[in-house]
Amino acid sequence: MNFKLENSINQPILLPKSLGVDLFIKREDEIHPFVSGNKYRKLKYNLLKAKSSGFETLLTFGGAFSNHIAAAAYAGKIYGFKTIGVIRGEELKGKIEENETLRFAKSNGMQFEFVSREVYRNKNEADFQRNLKEFFGDFYLVPEGGTNELAVKGCEEILSETDKDFDYVCSAVGTGGTLSGLINCSKPGQQVLGFPALKGDFLKEDISKFVTKINWDLVTDYHFGGYAKINNDLVTFINKFKADNEIPLDPVYTGKMIFGIFDLIKKGFFKKGTKILAIHTGGLQGIDGMNSILTKKNMPIIEK
Repeated sequence: MNFKLENSINQPILLPKSLGVDLFIKREDEIHPFVSGNKYRKLKYNLLKAKSSGFETLLTFGGAFSNHIAAAAYAGKIYGFKTIGVIRGEELKGKIEENETLRFAKSNGMQFEFVSREVYRNKNEADFQRNLKEFFGDFYLVPEGGTNELAVKGCEEILSETDKDFDYVCSAVGTGGTLSGLINCSKPGQQVLGFPALKGDFLKEDISKFVTKINWDLVTDYHFGGYAKINNDLVTFINKFKADNEIPLDPVYTGKMIFGIFDLIKKGFFKKGTKILAIHTGGLQGIDGMNSILTKKNMPIIEK
């Protein structure tokens, strides 16, 4: 792919020595300014497949603040594709310029199709996708969140040989592709924990389609009410974490995961001497959109 990437580093996190646990965060958010973290990993082999198959257009799905939509628009432009984003929420059609994510995607050439939430639920149905092809012409389809077998293959490249000494590998979970890749490339003796941004543990079935190992589990207690939901405690935590460690966290995914890891450490979930590696999956572009919501609610905002 035509991207100049930086290598991700494992940055140590400030914790009281009395806890007896070492926590590092893999800075996948720093590998590229616009296609960072798991979004680069998920798109890499999909774009290569689309190019080798002769496609000229990418079509994908997402919401108003979707990191995937922003990344797909930029990556498509750089790699020579037309891009189409099917966006959840008809009311957003006249609000593109008010939305940081959609404005960025549009500036990189993405064409939008806004649909109701009811219609959006049909995104994986053959009839719905056939209608899209009749309207837009032929395209390479990238699923919502980018998760498919090629995405999982890309996410299997997140861990390197230098990460083999960690006892736990942790990641936020949206659609399950990143966690699946981490499970597949995990080393013997490692445990992989996923922290879903959505309520419930229904993602286990989706993840199980891509993995055969059993060294993993989902921690479902730190979704803060569901996808894109947030409260003052989480905002305060994200801001303090950045002040202490000089690492920004996004409020939808990585912020909730790190909050959960800290809470589990305090509760003694990890035994003394444990080494934990948390994956920073990027998503920082979503902070502006979240801050606009927080401002309207007269809540504290996330410091950038």
